[in-house]
Amino acid sequence: MITDFHVHTFPEKIAARALQKLSQSANMKYHLDGTLQALQDSMQSASVDRSVLLPVATSPTQYQTINQTALMINERSAETGILSFGGIHPDNENYREILRDLAANGIRGIKLHPVFQGVYLDDIRNLRIIACACEYGMTITVHAGYDISFPGQDYATPAHILSMIEQLHPDKLILAHMGAWGCWDDVERDLAGIDAWFDTSFTLTQVEHLDHHAEDQLSPEQFCRIVRKHGADRIVFGSDSPWGAQADAVKTLQKSGLSEEEQNLIFSENARLLLQESK
Repeated sequence: MITDFHVHTFPEKIAARALQKLSQSANMKYHLDGTLQALQDSMQSASVDRSVLLPVATSPTQYQTINQTALMINERSAETGILSFGGIHPDNENYREILRDLAANGIRGIKLHPVFQGVYLDDIRNLRIIACACEYGMTITVHAGYDISFPGQDYATPAHILSMIEQLHPDKLILAHMGAWGCWDDVERDLAGIDAWFDTSFTLTQVEHLDHHAEDQLSPEQFCRIVRKHGADRIVFGSDSPWGAQADAVKTLQKSGLSEEEQNLIFSENARLLLQESK
């Protein structure tokens, strides 16, 4: 079984517009049209059994629509293989109510994006959300490192990550993009081995599509070193679809030089643990 723990879709009415805007700001291509149906087709083609949607609330008013959509998606997850996390913004003063309702409705996690949301990861607004989400046993996925749409914006670089972890010690924290995108030496030196999970999204398969960001890419050799220093039992597979192609991401991990046991943990078993599922 393969679980892709990091994907994105958009409502059909705005998918084309949203993808075009994001693609232009990042100067990068996308592989799907951003709809749920396209993701389902991609999953079938790539032999991905399940995908975890990570919606991002870029303004405090968006959480209701995002979370209503997440509930509708999850009603069909047994059929589609698509499971959605919830959305929340650091400026939501009613964050406790939002998280309580998400947990009560079976939403298993949330996504925070300090760069898109413009709030440092160790800002009190994020700290209180993460602490509350931990109380409800939720998984917290955080965009970690830089974002190519906002060059130089250090809202979630290793110093802020370590500050947050030292203050909260969250149980089920996933640092997207192998710990911190574009900060690979810092990740290998300071983050690998810490009490957090990494996902593989937007790392190895992106080099050929992002020549203008080649200097920021994670090499296959350093990828394997980080995996083994951090522990394959603390890493989950992610493609960052539609920005990454699921089939390419699967094949790249299979050819990475990691053992079959390490791949099985990353592709499947670690996701089961985070989502508290039995075999």
